[in-house]
Amino acid sequence: MNKARLVMLALGLMASASSFAATVRYGLEAEYPPFESKNAKGELVGFDIELGKAICERMKTECVWKESSFDTLIPALNAKKFDVINSAMNITEQRAKAIDFTNPIYRIPSQLIARVDQHLAPTADALRGKNIGVLQGSIQEVYAKAHWEPKGVTVTAYKDQNMVYSDMMTGRIDGTLVMAAAGQAGFLSKPESKGYGFIGEPVEDAKILGSGIGFGLRKGSDELKAKFNKAIKEVQDDGTVKKLAAQYFTGFDVSVK
Repeated sequence: MNKARLVMLALGLMASASSFAATVRYGLEAEYPPFESKNAKGELVGFDIELGKAICERMKTECVWKESSFDTLIPALNAKKFDVINSAMNITEQRAKAIDFTNPIYRIPSQLIARVDQHLAPTADALRGKNIGVLQGSIQEVYAKAHWEPKGVTVTAYKDQNMVYSDMMTGRIDGTLVMAAAGQAGFLSKPESKGYGFIGEPVEDAKILGSGIGFGLRKGSDELKAKFNKAIKEVQDDGTVKKLAAQYFTGFDVSVK
């Protein structure tokens, strides 16, 4: 091997090492406990934060977080404002048209929350004439508009799930379709939720609700995707995902079916 080729090989190895050690910029919407939110000190906390840190440890890289509203995460990713979406985003056919995804990491069901004394059910017939709040840009919004809105249910989208709970308590809306763990931690676990609860069984539609939650990446990020998938398998196999789920969720099986 001549000297020129040795120099080129060395430069290539240095570039590869530099790429591997580069800081990963996660994009997220920080108002969705227990997945991601801010504590009293303004620090990001939650399941996805700890999961992101664990995966970065496996990849031997640093990570930082960039905030964006949930409905702007995909455009912001494609605009290169960050490298990876880490914000409890379900993998769906519709989203996969715009971005790529890692393998599924965990799965959370979607359920209706409402006042128990309303005697509702998560069906179009039971909700006809009612107003159901959803997070803007979420799969719950897509589901409600596909299955319920055409049959006389008003579906109101909000930029912040906390605003949904507030309007539900004041009577502006009758219920919310939400990722169950988020509804449990963000609302039902609090004193003001007295009289409210999960209504019926989780809703199902594999095409809309997806195959599980993964990290979103820009199209063509094959090398980064491979690194993430390797790290994801490691945190699944060594029990990290289940351990974090037990810490942040109550009574939910998060395993990917």
